Amino acid sequence: MKQRDQAYDAFVQQLLDGRLAPGSFVTQRELVALTGLPLGAVREMIPRLEADGLISTLPQRGLQVAAVDLRLVHEAFQLREIIETAAVAHFARTAPASLVATHRAAHDRVSAQAADGVTEALIAEAQATDWGFHDAIVAHLGNGLVSEIHRVNLIRIRVIMQSRVALSPEVLPPAFAEHAAILAAVENRDPDAAAAALRRHLETSRRRALGLDTGRDADRREAPGSPETGGRGAPDPLNNDGREAPEPLNNDGREAPSRRTA
Repeated sequence: MKQRDQAYDAFVQQLLDGRLAPGSFVTQRELVALTGLPLGAVREMIPRLEADGLISTLPQRGLQVAAVDLRLVHEAFQLREIIETAAVAHFARTAPASLVATHRAAHDRVSAQAADGVTEALIAEAQATDWGFHDAIVAHLGNGLVSEIHRVNLIRIRVIMQSRVALSPEVLPPAFAEHAAILAAVENRDPDAAAAALRRHLETSRRRALGLDTGRDADRREAPGSPETGGRGAPDPLNNDGREAPEPLNNDGREAPSRRTA
């Protein structure tokens, strides 16, 4: 692998690990330290990062890591829905029974363990199982162009979910129940039901990323200290510019009582 590709992979890993904050500025020298690769390789990876929308070069200011704002959330989730609903319908029609059984077994194992208590180790396994399922659905299309678009968009999605929310003891059981519904439709070889179940799952994820009510008790009572909130409670909704959105209004135009906790 060329050093510029190694630098790209290292940058993405730093981003997903949270060592590069969305919207932050970084110098080429800092990228050398973060990636552990020479300056030449870092300079060569920057155009690829710009093309993928993961970094921007701002005149007089330098390199800025892509920020998480309302527009990014909407666009990334819309693109994800377009790709994954088509992919899951194809998956339901053509995926080998053995592949479907493998994912069913992985999900059932996580759900069974969660019933006995959710640990950090289980959350890590659940997250890997979650992303692995979505990746497998798209990979089964066998379309390299779609897979590359999906790969880059999934980086954005993971940064969004990391900066706002992630799996937690409260979110894991209902999230995996949604996955179970998708898998059940796939097992029944019902592409329309699979696509519908996946849309519901993505809509719940999108609303959670925006800090909105998902309509599920588990998401309305974020536990203090849960991994996705850093002990601060549920994140506040985003406005168009990424700032906290104002409280909704009642029918008479007055501010509605807040649902957020202190």
